[in-house]
Amino acid sequence: MDIIMNSRNDMVQLFLDFIRPLKAFYSPKRAFLHVGNTGAHYGEKSARMEGWARVLWGLGPLWSADNSGLPAEQQEEIREWLVLYRTGIIHGTDPGDSEYWADIFDYDQKMVEVAALVFSITVNRGELWDTLTDGQKDNLYRWLRQMNDYDMPKNNWRYFRILTNMTFRLLGLEWREDRMEEDFALIEGSYTGDGWYYDGNPGQVDYYVAFAIHYYGLIYAQHMEALEPERCRILKERSTKFFDDFVYWFANNGEEIPFGRSLTYRFAHSGLFGAMAYARLDVDYGVLKNLVLRNIEVWMRRPIFDNTGILSIGYGYPNLLMSESYNGCGSPYWCNKAFIVLGLNEDHPFWTAEPKAYPYEPVKYLKHPHMIVTHDDNDHVLAYVTGQHLGLDHGRGAEKYEKFVYSNQFGFSVSRGTSLEQGAFDNTLAFSVKGENRYCMRYGQTDFSSDEEKLSAKYSPLTGVEVISTVVPCSPWHVRIHQITNCVPVTAADGGFSIARERCFEVTEGAGTGRLEAENIEITEASAFVRAPWGVSGIVTETEGTTKLVTPFPNTNLFYNLTVIPTVTAELEPGSHLLITSVFADRSASAGEMAGQKPFVSVEEGSVTIAYRGRTVTVPLL
Repeated sequence: MDIIMNSRNDMVQLFLDFIRPLKAFYSPKRAFLHVGNTGAHYGEKSARMEGWARVLWGLGPLWSADNSGLPAEQQEEIREWLVLYRTGIIHGTDPGDSEYWADIFDYDQKMVEVAALVFSITVNRGELWDTLTDGQKDNLYRWLRQMNDYDMPKNNWRYFRILTNMTFRLLGLEWREDRMEEDFALIEGSYTGDGWYYDGNPGQVDYYVAFAIHYYGLIYAQHMEALEPERCRILKERSTKFFDDFVYWFANNGEEIPFGRSLTYRFAHSGLFGAMAYARLDVDYGVLKNLVLRNIEVWMRRPIFDNTGILSIGYGYPNLLMSESYNGCGSPYWCNKAFIVLGLNEDHPFWTAEPKAYPYEPVKYLKHPHMIVTHDDNDHVLAYVTGQHLGLDHGRGAEKYEKFVYSNQFGFSVSRGTSLEQGAFDNTLAFSVKGENRYCMRYGQTDFSSDEEKLSAKYSPLTGVEVISTVVPCSPWHVRIHQITNCVPVTAADGGFSIARERCFEVTEGAGTGRLEAENIEITEASAFVRAPWGVSGIVTETEGTTKLVTPFPNTNLFYNLTVIPTVTAELEPGSHLLITSVFADRSASAGEMAGQKPFVSVEEGSVTIAYRGRTVTVPLL
């Protein structure tokens, strides 16, 4: 789907097209949505309620704004969705009904979905509350009130209860001030400064800071400002400050960096920018508009739907390998958070602004997520990362947080096994006991450091192996310095960027295969390069090692279902070793030229010096 959006009407049309295929999959009484048959850890009934609720992140704002200027057929369709969901609410909250959602309990997935429901009620009181009978109101309130009676994780989930009590308060219902203060205290305890929070785990900073903590905080700030001006002022100020860093995770063409968990939520990533406009933050609306609209357009061009038009679990294409244990079939519809801008009337400054590019600095150090992020004129964004770790591994946590670099154009790969091919070890250093072909990459670190020039991590990927890896960004190149001490013989594999081995998702007409040909591959004693029409990826060893192309199993990369990875391998007997590699990736028209401009690397006693484009960085050796 190739679309260009500029107006609210454009966005309304897209959203209705986006959700229309779901209509065939609602239950008879409209309280559940069943769009697939893969499982999530919380079970089928909750999964179907989840899918139902997540559509509300778009419908709630849509219903709340002025739709009188839309074509009559669109207005009628919007009303039909309202009737469908009001019906679902009535049946889903009636304990005597066959489609009752069931009572809430400790750590219940339904707690997550309550947020979309109470937000929709808040902004559509007349349609979703006032029109209910007294008995229906009693059922809905009783069901929602359970949020105050049960335990939930000490992370962004607390905002689900905050928003619930906010809605009670705005409706004039009994609410729990003690719960509200308890939950805000926990959120406040996760604040690290400069607009940044962590989400339950101090070593984990990802998109949840944006599309959860700040997103919910801005909804609260918008609706509670008259009652709690000071708290709401702080929430808005922090989100404004956070924007200055978070915007660097995106390019002006809308492509964001795939990093961290819950990537199957896709364009929920840009939802925060819409929430900033919704809460009337003092941020350039032209920039916000460009980021939201271009991001959604990028996703609409990718093959993320099945043949019935249902959004798939996956990222750049349907892919269960990269999913988490909590990804149900309806989970991806959390992306509807980006449609919060439908709650803004067409004369709002967000819609009247002209889209505007953000003036990115070429290199930006982000202290709180321990990243150096680089931008170039071709919308290639690279995030060099250290110090991140997903303590509770919901699925492939090491790959999602602990690789050396993440690219908005080359993505990253997840492992489906432990051999070099199954592991798909791009942009990481993996180790196997010599001769076993059972590799593993870093999972956690014992120490790390970062500054404006370099990032380091100390870790033990295998028992008996200690590593200090230092990365010096020289985008589109970077240099990796690995200091390794091992007491068992091992094989080390240092992988570069995955690159597609065919024109992904395209069928080439004529005699050509559309795949990599022999002339696209260049392997020497010290380097391995793929120079394809769709980009260049390469790696050079500055010390010992053998270069090769690894062909991973299909569907391991998030963007491309078939890839190759330029890799350096080295056999290391027990002792101390120094491995240094220079790594390159780019897909612009200048990729071939830039690939020939490798950083200069000099190894001296006690240090390594890297020189690139007039800049010199010296890394001490331990």
